[in-house]
Amino acid sequence: MLNGASLFHLEIIRSKGIIADHTEMASLEKKLLLIDCDCGTDDAQAIMMALAAPNVEVLGITCVEGNTSLDNVCKNVLRVLKVCKRLDIPVYRGLQSSVLGEHLHASQYHGEDGLGNVPDPDAPGLDLLKNEHAVHAMIKLATKYNNQISLVAIGPLSNLAMAVRMDPTFPNKLKSLYIMGGNMESRGNTTACGEFNFVADPEGAYIVLNSFQCPTYIATWEYTCLFKLPWEWYDQWVNKGTEKADFVKKTSAYSLQFSRYNKEVKELIGEPGYVPCDSFAVAAAIDESSITSYIECPVTVETDGKFTRGMMVLDTIDYLKKQTKAFVINGCDLEKFKMLLEASVK
Repeated sequence: MLNGASLFHLEIIRSKGIIADHTEMASLEKKLLLIDCDCGTDDAQAIMMALAAPNVEVLGITCVEGNTSLDNVCKNVLRVLKVCKRLDIPVYRGLQSSVLGEHLHASQYHGEDGLGNVPDPDAPGLDLLKNEHAVHAMIKLATKYNNQISLVAIGPLSNLAMAVRMDPTFPNKLKSLYIMGGNMESRGNTTACGEFNFVADPEGAYIVLNSFQCPTYIATWEYTCLFKLPWEWYDQWVNKGTEKADFVKKTSAYSLQFSRYNKEVKELIGEPGYVPCDSFAVAAAIDESSITSYIECPVTVETDGKFTRGMMVLDTIDYLKKQTKAFVINGCDLEKFKMLLEASVK
């Protein structure tokens, strides 16, 4: 929804005859998103949420290696766009390793292909990818839509780190940044103190959190676990009989063997429940009112620790004397979040 100032600006440009029709006006009112992902099962659901939101226009999807290999990530994004009938959205191939050239996958959770090991023989081919590199596309889109794009990063931050290294003004051209990653209580899901996206590229995460000046909202691992959904809700969600619901159910079956039925999972997430991690960051970008509280403080990432490499550090005592602060989300309107998920499978 446009605020008062935006509506006033819209009336001015309408009166000058700049807007040709209602379609063009509608595009001005929509939130512009650019999604950077390592498309595993939760990324797929998060993308579906964004595509279903009537107030959102997804300008493009950039791919980075993480949950699975880069080729698989690209294929998975195209599969999601196919089921959502949105293959018109451009998809770009990005970095196939961390900033330091390291590789870390999450096949034990997402499957070898990143999407539950349920291949689609009619899946779109990689020939549908744009030729332009993801990092170049990020910079070009941010320049074209200066201060209008919300970048949603739901994978390792390698592409974003490279973008700011190639164009130091890149962060200033963004309206906002939403990240799923890191942690706020030193709880890990990949190492003792590290969340997967940050552990997969600690240097990339460090560069981003210390170089981006735009408003930055972070949905951490502990936050997503705190607002897990009941398995009863999940069952009714994936059994609606729609094509999208069937897709989610099929591609999530593999990860459920780990998250729902593994006795050790309680040590990771506490009480049983469904944790669609990446969807929390997308929900915040779609509807800011889904955020009910946050911690505003400087943040950074540990890159050297033996046990803490990749851990996000919240500087609540201003020890680092950083001017830029992040909004570390710690409160969610769960009913609004459920509504966004419900809409994604209609």
